[in-house]
Amino acid sequence: MISGFFSMAPISLALILFAVSLNTAAQILIKKGMLTIGHFDFTFGNVVPIFFKIIQNSFLLGGISLYVFSLGAWLLTLSRVDVSVAYPMTSLGYIFTAFMGYCYLQETLSPTRIIGIIIIMIGVILVTRST
Repeated sequence: MISGFFSMAPISLALILFAVSLNTAAQILIKKGMLTIGHFDFTFGNVVPIFFKIIQNSFLLGGISLYVFSLGAWLLTLSRVDVSVAYPMTSLGYIFTAFMGYCYLQETLSPTRIIGIIIIMIGVILVTRST
């Protein structure tokens, strides 16, 4: 069953995993940055103060930068891999992000969430299998 996942060209698999990993790291940095800023209301009067908080926050700037790099990696991926294979594999980001959130942000991984992650993993394997 797993052989379908690894039958993809190694460079294609590496590009997809690289793009998804960059996106995951971006999510974690952005969440970390938002933990330092805290809850805010998105109102007209808040736009300028929040903007200045964002541009002064190294976690947010790092996360936004990683998003840009992940877009570049994704463009490179799509130049080599069918979108019908590549895009479903972005759901690996759910797995990576849940794990990183657990490890670095002390977020909860409930049994229900773990079962969902296993189902996603099975889906990714099925999508990447050659027909």
